[in-house]
Amino acid sequence: MNAQIRRLFFVFAALFVGVIGIGTYWLWRAPDLEARQGNPNLVVRQLTIKRGLVLASDGRTILAQNRKRKVQGRTWFLRRYPNRGLAAQAVGYSTIERSRTGLEESLNDYLTGSNANLSTLVDRVENKLRGLTQEGNDVVTTLDAGAQRVAMQALAGRCGSVVALDPESGRVLVLASTPTYDPNLIERSFRRATQVAAPCSPASPLLNRATQGPVFIPGSTFKIVTAAAALDSRRWSPSSTFEDPGYCIEYGKKVFNYADQAGPHVYGTVDFSEAVENSINSVFCDLGKAIGVRRLLDFTKRFGFYEDPPLETPGEERSPSGLYSKGKLFDPKDPNQVDPGRFAFGQERLLVTPLQMAMVAAAVANGGVLMEPHVVDRIVSPDGDVVTRTRPDEIRRVMRAETAAALTPMMVRVVEGGTGTAAQISGVDVAGKTGTAETGRANENDTGFIAFAPADEPAIAIAVFLQNQDGTGGSTAGPIAKTVLETLLRRTT
Repeated sequence: MNAQIRRLFFVFAALFVGVIGIGTYWLWRAPDLEARQGNPNLVVRQLTIKRGLVLASDGRTILAQNRKRKVQGRTWFLRRYPNRGLAAQAVGYSTIERSRTGLEESLNDYLTGSNANLSTLVDRVENKLRGLTQEGNDVVTTLDAGAQRVAMQALAGRCGSVVALDPESGRVLVLASTPTYDPNLIERSFRRATQVAAPCSPASPLLNRATQGPVFIPGSTFKIVTAAAALDSRRWSPSSTFEDPGYCIEYGKKVFNYADQAGPHVYGTVDFSEAVENSINSVFCDLGKAIGVRRLLDFTKRFGFYEDPPLETPGEERSPSGLYSKGKLFDPKDPNQVDPGRFAFGQERLLVTPLQMAMVAAAVANGGVLMEPHVVDRIVSPDGDVVTRTRPDEIRRVMRAETAAALTPMMVRVVEGGTGTAAQISGVDVAGKTGTAETGRANENDTGFIAFAPADEPAIAIAVFLQNQDGTGGSTAGPIAKTVLETLLRRTT
């Protein structure tokens, strides 16, 4: 009899453990199951959740908040964006009819308190038992509200982007894209939100030009990648000399130096530093042929080309940089499919995102080590406890420390007396590189500028890119970079 009772006890104990296990499993899986397509209750249920705030790095500037609305006796929480288009593409929107974008989409579980974090699960169960409104977690971003505003003002009236990073930690300080839109209009007037006047076609205000597309030809900003590959091979040094006749020969044709479209400049005998300072196409054209397409491609991948840039925004809102053919990323197996000279000075079929080029500048600034960029600093529970905090994470060493150290004074010369003088800041050494890329359309260049400062103790790395410009990268993108750098540097001193 005792043996039968014992067996019966163990059966009931096993059943009890099984019930607890299954219940715990489904509680843990609840957010995933709710998020599945076709769940008719999901939208309505999430409207009853008090979503968390999205904040700038100061913890005070609100980028996304709620407004209450009574619907059939129930309280709904609808989204409101008090700073309108300040960081619209990064923050995104959360609506009833048009779903979500940006951080509102990728961090939806945290913002609704549906994440599978133990403390959040406990809070959620407790709120249900007490009949309280479910509250989401707040997201504190790394964005500097003041610098973001300065960047957006500097970009106003143009199609372009500014990205600024802390090269040592990977914190994204500015993620600006224009034209922008007012996310408050998405729900009630999508047409008004998306039909904006802009000097590019299509204007695509919902497109995050900082991370998505990509839409920019890097031009001579890419010469920093080529220079890094050359110096890292130890075949060349900053004092290596080249003979510049004003052009190089590619497939039997002359490729001329860029000279404000007024005719080729001829520099004669120059060293590597002078070639960077004056952005001499012929030197980089010959370097590209000497380095070879395969090695140059491999070096781009060290910087993160051919990968979706790592960020917390949705995957569909991030695009890899690299060679493109017929609208698709092109990683040639046969090096003869790529023109090495034009590739080396940032033309060919090369397309980049500003985030990727900011990562290039940041890697040089950080002694050759590339850190993972992140736009989320921390996630905070309704009780004020930190649910998760982003820690600096190294992606890889891109180049030798000696290579980065050699590149820095070469880039300083660009700003001191070369093509980037418009980015000079009084009392601060800025290391930079300009870019002016031909698009094939008259007076419609893609222009860019990448930089970091102060050159001796880098605190900020930046990339500025503009579409449809009739000037050069130095004259159009350089001044914008200067303005944003000055704003950010005031915060660090």
